Formats: sequence, structure tokens, C-alpha cells
Amino acid sequence: MSRITTFLTYVDQAEEATKHYVSIFKNSRIVSVSRYPEGAPYKPGSVMTVEFELEGQRYIALNGGDHFKFTDAFSLSIECETQEEVDNYTDKLIEGGGEEGPCGWVKDRFGVSWQVTPKILMDLVSSKDRDKAQRAMDAMMKMKRINIRALKEAAGL
Repeated sequence: MSRITTFLTYVDQAEEATKHYVSIFKNSRIVSVSRYPEGAPYKPGSVMTVEFELEGQRYIALNGGDHFKFTDAFSLSIECETQEEVDNYTDKLIEGGGEEGPCGWVKDRFGVSWQVTPKILMDLVSSKDRDKAQRAMDAMMKMKRINIRALKEAAGL
């Protein structure tokens, strides 16, 4: 069976980004680093790719140059159990120049978008009780960082 790996292309910060991500998530590591050879379009010996794992999921980061840009059309989603996890991941991902967006979205300083989502949010907005689901959705739409207590209160829990 083929393995599918998410491939992230940075201007020139692949190694810096992967070191940052590995410092945030448990069970994470840099697997390997490859370097541009002579004759490549980038400085020989500079980092070309970094293969890394976050919570056991494999990724590859590439330094590809100025013409590669991340957009909000692509994001990585983190399912959180507690408010402490939501706060921890959000704070660490925005560290150094990232920013919080609406509804739990975060853009890190490298331009990668993340969704920091408490599991209860998805449970509430997909509830068979449509009124409860709507109240949770309305509350979430007013938030930047997701607040679990406020979600529960809005849903009547």
C-alpha cells in the first residue's frame, strides 16, 4: 500500500519550522535532513528537505524558494480534549509572530494555518439537537480562541 505524506514547502525556513513544531508536540521528532547538492538551484549544502513526525504522523518540509506561499485553503487540525491543551497549542503556535484568527484558527510565524479544535466543539455542532448545535455554532463564530466553558454554556450544558 502507498503511504501518503503531507509535504510542506517553505521559502527557506523548513528546518526552523520543523524544530519549532517538534518542540510543541509530544511523540515528535526530526527523522532526517537532506541538503542541496552542487548544481541545484540553491546554495550547495543548504537544507533541502526535513522529514519529521508530529504525534507519529510523517511530514516532509522543503525549502523551495519565494514562489511558494501557504494559504488558508490548507490547514493542519489539532483535536484537543481540554482548555489547557487549546491554550498551550495556540500560545506555542503563535509564538514569535504568528496570529490568532477566527474560530480557533491560528497562523504560525511561517505562514502555516492550524485549527486548534476542542473535541467537544465538533460534538456540539453536530448534535442531533439542532437548537443546541446552533447555539454552539453561534458561540464559536464569535470566538477567536475556542473557549470550552463558553461553548458548553451556550449549548445549555
